[in-house]
Amino acid sequence: MNTADFQDRGTAADDVSLVPFSAHHLPGALKLSQEMRWPYRIEDWAFALQLGQGFVLERNGEVIATAAWFPYGEDCATMGMIIVSGAAQGRRYGAKLMDRLLAAAGARTILLNSTAEGQLLYTRRGFRPAGTIHQHQGIPAGRFEVPPLDVVRPMAASDVEAVARLDGEATGFQRRPLLERLLDVGEAHVLLRKGEVAGYAISRLFGRGHVVGPVIAPTADQAHLLIEAALTRLEGRFVRIDTAADTGLSPWLETIGLSQVSDALTMVRGTMPPSGPSRVFALSNQSLN
Repeated sequence: MNTADFQDRGTAADDVSLVPFSAHHLPGALKLSQEMRWPYRIEDWAFALQLGQGFVLERNGEVIATAAWFPYGEDCATMGMIIVSGAAQGRRYGAKLMDRLLAAAGARTILLNSTAEGQLLYTRRGFRPAGTIHQHQGIPAGRFEVPPLDVVRPMAASDVEAVARLDGEATGFQRRPLLERLLDVGEAHVLLRKGEVAGYAISRLFGRGHVVGPVIAPTADQAHLLIEAALTRLEGRFVRIDTAADTGLSPWLETIGLSQVSDALTMVRGTMPPSGPSRVFALSNQSLN
């Protein structure tokens, strides 16, 4: 989810520097996200920085704004981690960062998830609405049964190629670096259909607890099975799942104790690549998608 400076009044002060986002900015970025009540840990910021690149605005050595983009091959990318401190808002810093991100990304198709406040900023830069993301979270209610091993099983090293292929088909993006990092830090399950890998889910530490995503499957019922397999390992723990409104997953997530707490508008600039037949039922997070 993106929070930025969306007002057009004022100009950037001369004492503010725009510099590449690097590891030594992480404590300042964490402080910004805490100010905005984002539940990020410094490990979550570091994870994102390993996969993408971005910019920060500094004033007297203090980070006052951040923004990042995440390339998926030469044709597509996502954007996020866009924050301007409350004290620095109203000076077009969000617009300045966004323009720098777009220049860096070049002609790629760009996908992002925006708050209502951000939509005007992005619309002016050629983005258009493409859907809605529902954020669900909480401690799942009850106990979940492990699906039969011939339906869902833990992912094996030999499944990586099949999972990468499915991910590319479902998203239209070349996300192999993201998948490899997620698999390094998370636990994965695969869905089987006639003995072949037909979907997958990854859960990992994130924010206040764990996030379950990405989840990719042919149908909502099969996505349920993958999520339930992940939840069998997360009893009594805080869980977050971000899902598109048109997946139909939200009502079921409510019934298992994961309440919808917010939503975001998905926006795209450029032409989305074709995808399917499987689809994305949950995101890894709203910046990486």
